[in-house]
Amino acid sequence: MATPAAVLNTGAKIPLVGFGTWKAEPGRVGEAVRTALDAGYRHIDCAAVYGNEKEIGQVFKEVFSGGKVKRSDVFVTSKLWNTCHKKEHVIEACKQTLKDLQLDYLDLYLIHWPCAFEFAGLPITEENTIPKNNKGEIAFAKVPLQETWKAMEDLQKQGLVKAIGVSNYRIVELLDLLSYCEIVPAVNQIEVHPYNQRKDLKEFCESRGIHVTAYSPLGSGKEGPLQDSVVRSISEKLGKTPAQVLLAWGLQRGTSVIPKSVTPTRIKENLNCTFKLDPEVVKQIDQLERGQVVCDMREYWGFPIDA
Repeated sequence: MATPAAVLNTGAKIPLVGFGTWKAEPGRVGEAVRTALDAGYRHIDCAAVYGNEKEIGQVFKEVFSGGKVKRSDVFVTSKLWNTCHKKEHVIEACKQTLKDLQLDYLDLYLIHWPCAFEFAGLPITEENTIPKNNKGEIAFAKVPLQETWKAMEDLQKQGLVKAIGVSNYRIVELLDLLSYCEIVPAVNQIEVHPYNQRKDLKEFCESRGIHVTAYSPLGSGKEGPLQDSVVRSISEKLGKTPAQVLLAWGLQRGTSVIPKSVTPTRIKENLNCTFKLDPEVVKQIDQLERGQVVCDMREYWGFPIDA
């Protein structure tokens, strides 16, 4: 089943329904990706810091060599981790990801966060993800975002990646980037769901030709939009799952969505979300905004980067 796609500023198409791999457990993520590809997903979202690219790469090798799915038919995204922002480390990190994923190129490579840590070696592991100084604090690196972006542009010019973009960039970081970039980012991947709709940021990106990919499109936790009574009521009336309703809402706003699951039935269900919601239903969901941040860096780094 073909999924709808958006056209990036490079001219390439990005399938609007993708498969996320954040927090997909080792030993399960590979089979989840295989199930997703078998179900019809043609957009797989990865990142070095997720710690599972090697397992995903083995599945890519098996699936693509088997001939059932062509490499050229799958849009693969990965992300540059914070410890690799220096120019020389950007290309090393990209090549490490290509090696782990067993690919010759990436369709999209993103700067994961507008935040540079000291280089702590490759590959990225649980031990070197967040380097610390002798005070036990995060060891930040004095690397301008401009240096990192210029190195990303070099990756695209060399053909290692088809497109480059950013993730978790606010309007202020985008304004800075647009003041010096030679290549405008193709995508800004940000947290978006009915409890955190990012309306201003989304509109700014669209006005500059930057596509928005919504991560955590289902929210998260026991108090997220999946459990919302309004969403559940809508899903019951439509004969859909709450997840399908949330994903359809995201698609109708023009974003791509990358839900994650390791449960085969949910993986397949989530792909069937391209139905249209009535304007009144969209309005009901729009009213659920509450500024809830799921991916809160205070939990991981001790400070909020979206403040």
